Amino acid sequence: MSTGTESPPPGEMHLDAEGLDRGVGFWGLLWASEGSIIGSGWLFGALTAASIAGPSAIIAWIIASIIVILLALVHAELGGLFPVSGGTSRYPHYAFGSFAGATFGWFSYIQAATVAPIEVLAAISYMSSASWAANFVKADGTLSGTGILVAVILMFVFVCVNLVGVRWLARVNSALTSWKVLVPILAIVVLLATHFHSGNFTAAGGFFIHGAEFKQILIAIPSGGIVFALLGFEQAVQLGGESKNPKRDLPLAVISSILLGALIYTLVQVAFIGAIDPKLLTEAHTWTGIATPGTNNDLAQLNKAPFYEVATLAGLGWLAIILRIDAVISPAGTGLIYLTSSSRLSFGLSRNGYIPQAFERSFGRARVPAIGIVVTALIGLLFLLPFPSWGKLVGVVTSASVLMYAGAPLALGALRHQKPELPRAFKLPAGPILAPVSFILANFIVFWAGWQTYSTLMVVMVIGAVLIAVSIVFKLNPNTPEMDWSAAVWVVPYLVGMGIISYFGGYGQGGIIGGVGPFANFWVGGNGGLGFGWDMLVLAIFSLVIYYAAMRYRIAPAKVDQYVRDVYPPPAEGH
Repeated sequence: MSTGTESPPPGEMHLDAEGLDRGVGFWGLLWASEGSIIGSGWLFGALTAASIAGPSAIIAWIIASIIVILLALVHAELGGLFPVSGGTSRYPHYAFGSFAGATFGWFSYIQAATVAPIEVLAAISYMSSASWAANFVKADGTLSGTGILVAVILMFVFVCVNLVGVRWLARVNSALTSWKVLVPILAIVVLLATHFHSGNFTAAGGFFIHGAEFKQILIAIPSGGIVFALLGFEQAVQLGGESKNPKRDLPLAVISSILLGALIYTLVQVAFIGAIDPKLLTEAHTWTGIATPGTNNDLAQLNKAPFYEVATLAGLGWLAIILRIDAVISPAGTGLIYLTSSSRLSFGLSRNGYIPQAFERSFGRARVPAIGIVVTALIGLLFLLPFPSWGKLVGVVTSASVLMYAGAPLALGALRHQKPELPRAFKLPAGPILAPVSFILANFIVFWAGWQTYSTLMVVMVIGAVLIAVSIVFKLNPNTPEMDWSAAVWVVPYLVGMGIISYFGGYGQGGIIGGVGPFANFWVGGNGGLGFGWDMLVLAIFSLVIYYAAMRYRIAPAKVDQYVRDVYPPPAEGH
């Protein structure tokens, strides 16, 4: 029985129907997901979430964990059903055809392509807390010219490791993830045992702050980096086409990774709140103040390197050194695996005919999609131009990720009707109930991210539509399918409806596209016209309407057979 990423006999390589090397075992899949979950989120998420919701951020982590675990269970069924590379970009395609597939596939690709630069930004921010790297980051938290050069070098390293091949990548990532899991556990144990101030949980405004307690908790879920931190369980799914035993290993890897990640992150938040030096809370006055340091050097250092500064002020010099090392290793490892998965997503988009066929070509003995890897790295670097800081990128990436996840419950519900006979290594209990519920919850997270974030994401969506249209018009992929318009009549109303509800909701008040520059006072939304509570009721009802409309207009089973022929080939004649 294989439990790792060991190679086949010399000269032998196990290729799947898509020409990729099936060399990744259970531990490779598990560590791919866990390595993506444990990244910069644990280094910055606790500070950012606490600055929004105070100690009640712990509740936000629990709520977010429940939602993400439910979405992970949906992906566990689909991953075992369709073990293909770039899976999250292809499930809506199988269930609803080409137009829906292109839409959700683009969300999948953008979220994955932008995670690597976020992790690079996190690593450089922690580096800047050292005197020798102080000039990497400007006073406003954005990268300097030197910092951008370091970011380019790190992305180049990611490309080189990925080009070596998936077997070497799995080995490198397994080693990195073992370290990445152990360090936060070490920090939790040490801080809880030696430097825990229980009074912090009622200080600086109390356990609940801002006078709108529950709303602050909800805002922290997408905007505090909480959901972003929990993202990554789907990485095992993205490598499905390179798994040795996907039917057995994929569901188990997905479920195990999110359970472990949720537990670690919740305990990290508890440890961080308890370990903060009480004098910092006194100087900050409120939990919000810890994220606005002003001229206070200790608070400024806390924002550059939260856990490092906590350990330093606690007199735990040896732990601070380990944390500074981990602050480079953890984000770098996550960025590394996300570059891998995003290149597999572009592979899936190309395989489905949406983007040029060149993205599915694999090269050399390693059989990796080299063009997809290089192009994805370049796109990631481009995102450093308008969003050169960790916090500014998180909201957009979180919303893109959750919209990607929202396609999975729709696909699961439709495929239960279309292809009930297909073998499922894992079948979600109460699927007909949990699928629409998980779709509603995914939409809630996007809504809580706010109007500014959603409007930004829709601009990115339009750019994707233009790029896909160019590929179709110039016939850059001979496998471009006909658009299944009738099966996707709900897609545009869904995206527009989400925008309207976000506009009249009470989150992300301001202009469109992040509310910056010339857009600060243009099309101002998020003013709370629907009222707190009523807005989520409206969104829940709207989500159910969209869900059951999608079920009504799903493609016919025969069309599903056509789209999944690479996974489930038709029987040979005479059999």
